[in-house]
Amino acid sequence: MNAFFKEKSNRRIKRATREDLYAVFLKYASVEADGLHYITSEDFIRKFLGLHQNEDYDPKSVKLLAGIVDTSKDGHISFPEFMALEGILTFPDALYFIAFRLFDVNGNRLVSFDEFAEIISFTTLQQQIPFDLESPFSQLYFGKDRSRVIKYSEFSQFLHDFHEEYAIEAFRKFDVDGSGTISTDDFYTIMTTIRTHLLTEDVISNLKEVAHRISGCDQVSLPIFAAFNSVLNNIELLKRVYLTASDDDENKEISRKEFLCATQFINVGTPIEVDILFHLNELINKSPTLILADFQAIAPEQYYTKVNKRVLDIKAVQSPEQRDWVTELLESLYRFTLGSIAGAIEAIGAYPMDLIKSRMQIQRPGVLFEEPLYKSTWHCFKKTLKAEGVPGLYRGMLTQILGTSMGKAMKLSMNDFIRDKLMNRKGQVPLWGEFFAGATAGACNVFVIQPLEAIKIRVQTVGELFPKAKLRMVAVIKQLGFKGLYKGTAACMWRDVPFSALFFPTYAHTKIYLQDIDGYNTPISLLAAGLLAAIPGAPISMPFDVIKTRLQVDPRPGQVAYTGIVDAASRIMKEEGLRTFWQGTRVIKPSQFGITLLLYEVLQRYFYIDFAGTRPTGSEATVRITSVDQIKSEKPDHIGGFALAVPILSGIESKFGLVFPKFRTTITKPHQH
Repeated sequence: MNAFFKEKSNRRIKRATREDLYAVFLKYASVEADGLHYITSEDFIRKFLGLHQNEDYDPKSVKLLAGIVDTSKDGHISFPEFMALEGILTFPDALYFIAFRLFDVNGNRLVSFDEFAEIISFTTLQQQIPFDLESPFSQLYFGKDRSRVIKYSEFSQFLHDFHEEYAIEAFRKFDVDGSGTISTDDFYTIMTTIRTHLLTEDVISNLKEVAHRISGCDQVSLPIFAAFNSVLNNIELLKRVYLTASDDDENKEISRKEFLCATQFINVGTPIEVDILFHLNELINKSPTLILADFQAIAPEQYYTKVNKRVLDIKAVQSPEQRDWVTELLESLYRFTLGSIAGAIEAIGAYPMDLIKSRMQIQRPGVLFEEPLYKSTWHCFKKTLKAEGVPGLYRGMLTQILGTSMGKAMKLSMNDFIRDKLMNRKGQVPLWGEFFAGATAGACNVFVIQPLEAIKIRVQTVGELFPKAKLRMVAVIKQLGFKGLYKGTAACMWRDVPFSALFFPTYAHTKIYLQDIDGYNTPISLLAAGLLAAIPGAPISMPFDVIKTRLQVDPRPGQVAYTGIVDAASRIMKEEGLRTFWQGTRVIKPSQFGITLLLYEVLQRYFYIDFAGTRPTGSEATVRITSVDQIKSEKPDHIGGFALAVPILSGIESKFGLVFPKFRTTITKPHQH
């Protein structure tokens, strides 16, 4: 699978055929003149690309964006123009070329001062914090008389320098008295207006506090301002510094001193920039040291794409800040539901084995039964099938489905809930916490399944003496009563608590060991992890499973009832030998819960609801994005290069900050915080 991903990442977008492009073109063309068809600006941006879908959209924004393809600037896109853009979108530098076309208003492949001014004046940036278009910066690029034009070869550097100058220009505007400083409120306004495309919610909420910590007052100097912008611009290089300091160990905690030493080898990050980075991390991640995952809250990772196909994809909350106790409750219900489904599916498939296990466990010597009914697991299966037929193998299955689905749902969701509460910022749970979560999950499971197991075993074993007999669940409940339903609970606790305490930590660590180099677990690796994780706990817990089963079944004629766990254990050892404690269990337990875990995690992958909490490790298949073609659109009509149109147009905003009004309403200046 990993090889497939790597192959996919190296594959370029192929151009669509002329015939296929023309078929798509005609589908959206709404104008016909002189026997030719044309697409309007609204057809292209709103219908074809699916942008600016709001009814109160700004028509000028739509026209400007459509001007990227409408080189004739007549408001109508011809098929040759449509086809030409499709080819441009497959270029390696398509993002910069499309931005250049945006500024090339008259379509002469040059950007003049007037064109630059026209586009910038319409952006939300200019309407919020105006840039002085007559500044020395404009003179440097367009000449003193503004007659010089910019070619494409110069454009990318010009756009980069413009954003840097824009920030400095904004600083000058707010530095009214020429003191060389601005207030933290003004700093906040500039950053959330001009640099908003580089800020996360966590950074925004801590901007003022970081500025105050660095400056020691409520004023921000130009060096601090410039350093803060440098941190945001160079966050990927700062990650490289971290990996150098940690020897590529993503979970190694690096101190400020260690990080500062590493900057000397990569020549990135001044002492004040390192201070800003560590103050941000301390405020956001509550730690004086850095790990690689801490960068996620400072600058979201934009260089990976998820490749999982989902049947259901719902975002319950937009960010972790919106997560409250109601969200946590809904997340637990979601996990419980998926655990129930996984448990029910596993119960149906594995039920005949469970029935054989129960029958093997209860056979014991007595006056009327000198020889055991079954010589082996296979003998028990053949004898049951011959005497009772296929329906006999599923005797009592309804009770098993109810018990298994609810019990395993409780066990899985409770383990996840406790692990979430004990998880640190590295996504790790201390070893004692893993054992505690598993043990607690096992104990909760007992209270749910114990009554249903008591009923199930009665129904499963009645067919041994009376193959045609039918024992109803209601009749068993009346016969046992409340006390009888919970008979053997202590033994069940001794079975489930140690097993779960060992199983869940072993599963978690085995899963990580079996991940591929991208940290992904395939279904096969999940199943293998589940099977291997059952090995440590099964031998310890199985004797108590035998004791529990014996306590829950009425003794046969000639057999003496057990009085409790100790009595059952000593008599089994004396009368039947040590081997009896593992009778009928060798195949069952390792396979059953491993299958349940596999189903539980796969269901979470395909029926995805994002509660802004944790996901099972290794559940997201991700690919490092090495080119823009890996974030292509999946819409059927976005063929060839047009599969990249939406990501590239989005990149104009996210990378260059060129945001145009989405609505007709007037843009107001940002609120001063």
